Amino acid sequence: MAESAARLLRLLSLLQVRPHWTGPELAERLSVTERTLRRDIDRLRDLGYPVHADRGVTGGYRLAPGRALPPLLLDDDEAIALVVALRTAAGSGIAPPTLPGAGGAGSALSALAKLEQVLPTRLRPRIAALHQAMVALPAPAADPLVLAALATACRHQHRVRFGYTDFHGKPSSRHVEPLQLVYSGQHWYLVARDMDRDAWRVFRADRVTDPIDTAARFTLRDPPDATAVVAGAVATAPYAYQARVLLNMPAEQAVRRFPPNSSIVEARRPDRCVLTVGSDSLDAMALHLGVFDIELTVLEPAELRDRMRLIADRLRAMSGRSEPDASSVEK
Repeated sequence: MAESAARLLRLLSLLQVRPHWTGPELAERLSVTERTLRRDIDRLRDLGYPVHADRGVTGGYRLAPGRALPPLLLDDDEAIALVVALRTAAGSGIAPPTLPGAGGAGSALSALAKLEQVLPTRLRPRIAALHQAMVALPAPAADPLVLAALATACRHQHRVRFGYTDFHGKPSSRHVEPLQLVYSGQHWYLVARDMDRDAWRVFRADRVTDPIDTAARFTLRDPPDATAVVAGAVATAPYAYQARVLLNMPAEQAVRRFPPNSSIVEARRPDRCVLTVGSDSLDAMALHLGVFDIELTVLEPAELRDRMRLIADRLRAMSGRSEPDASSVEK
């Protein structure tokens, strides 16, 4: 009995991972015969799970939205509370960076994508009203509904169309094959192949509007490391200033000191590496580099070298001053 129950849970989990499975695929994953699979499908239906069977050459099984949430999981009020909480968490950036498409289980966005798949239609107006009535400070950087739509498209490998506004405020329409969502610690980014430009691009999720899942499946072709792509895009973004700094330390140590979501580290020698960072403030960049106990040389820009010298002179002057006599300080 325990083995049978465990197999049912495994079957349910598989049906949530992909929108469609053939009978032979499921039977192979579960290590059972197709006859046993059909019995397990019937048991899930008896428990209230809406498993649909499609006939024909492309037939198979799929878990569809039902008139009610599957029994023994959540009642309506619990489902509403959970969806609102997950949307808020995903939109405010507090969800951990493990997402559908990366094999990440347990993140707010992954849970939201799965729950939205089986959410009864009658609950959606109540959830939308609650979410619109909630105000967070600061406001979420990205619309959680946009994040959920993009995450689901990544998981299902469906092409997506959406509107996008770039850094300069120029709007455009994009048609992409999404690979993965990556959280940088400040923003969510979508890594996708832009079909019109036939190139991998990084899109900030808070600049994406009205994503439409076309339901057209695609096969990934030589996908890049999404985290590395985002790190490169963030570090070389159109900041006012970009710096390249030679560090007297091995690259593997530098990676641990400087987060990959905001910098690029390139090995030069076993004990040397070059760090690339960006900022809109020379002072902020100088202080950021100065707080690390690392011997470094600024390669570029020259303005950063001048700024670091100026700050260093100020600090030396301040540290050399003697404390004023207490009697001379005005009350």
